[in-house]
Amino acid sequence: MTEKTDNLFTIALIYDFDGTLAAGNMQEYDFIPGVGKSNKEFWSASNRLAQSQDADQILTYMALMIQEAKANGKSLRREAFQESGKKIELFPGVLDWFDRINAYAEKYGIRILHYINSSGLKEMIEGTPIHSKFQKIYACSFLYNVDGIAYWPAVAVNYTNKTQFIFKINKGVESVYDTQLVNKYMEEKNRPVPFSRMIYFGDGTTDIPCMRLVKNFGGHSIAVYNPNEHRRREQMNTLIRDNRVNHVCPADYRENSEIDIIVKTIIDKCLADYKLSKLEVEK
Repeated sequence: MTEKTDNLFTIALIYDFDGTLAAGNMQEYDFIPGVGKSNKEFWSASNRLAQSQDADQILTYMALMIQEAKANGKSLRREAFQESGKKIELFPGVLDWFDRINAYAEKYGIRILHYINSSGLKEMIEGTPIHSKFQKIYACSFLYNVDGIAYWPAVAVNYTNKTQFIFKINKGVESVYDTQLVNKYMEEKNRPVPFSRMIYFGDGTTDIPCMRLVKNFGGHSIAVYNPNEHRRREQMNTLIRDNRVNHVCPADYRENSEIDIIVKTIIDKCLADYKLSKLEVEK
């Protein structure tokens, strides 16, 4: 028999996108071919621009997207980016992952909130079939003029400023614009999502600051790799040895997969910790 907690508590599952929920970079499925470039040509040009101008690589890829779209007659409307997002291929099991994990936690009276924390493009993620599963999508996005045309970056998410969104989730501040509430003092016991009830999913070096932050504050970090790249696991195991993540496993989200078992076990642990804390209070 399943035993529910007497008070609902929340666990946050926070995901990078590229390489974590889908293989490769999201721009490579439709946008880059649509402007007549190879992946290598586009990213090399973006990196050269960043190096020559001593600029942030996220801002330069966004600038290059606008430049190439204009030069090749490709639409810069939000709807066009969303259409590109429909071409993204997700890893096995991702489509039904969210409902399945939600149902598992709900048996115990636990609420799961899913978040994206990505250096990819928010508008493209909005075009995927899983976009409605997320409480909030923290990702790069554009400003749009009165005609609905993208003309400037609105949000640029790089590997270090990703960490700000962890604190926003911790304090229940979802607005990107709001910098006052997230910096306002709040007792740990009053924060909607304690760090100990966070699970962070990432695939590489750009996620290390977030994975290390969540792990160091008592949460759980999972480094994933493309299931087709078996040798990648050995490389990523260094993240465990360096005390940066708790687990490394393939990005296979199907039921009874390694990541499925790990996440359900973490949920079980959160429930056990909750019960122990109640007993300690009762003493």
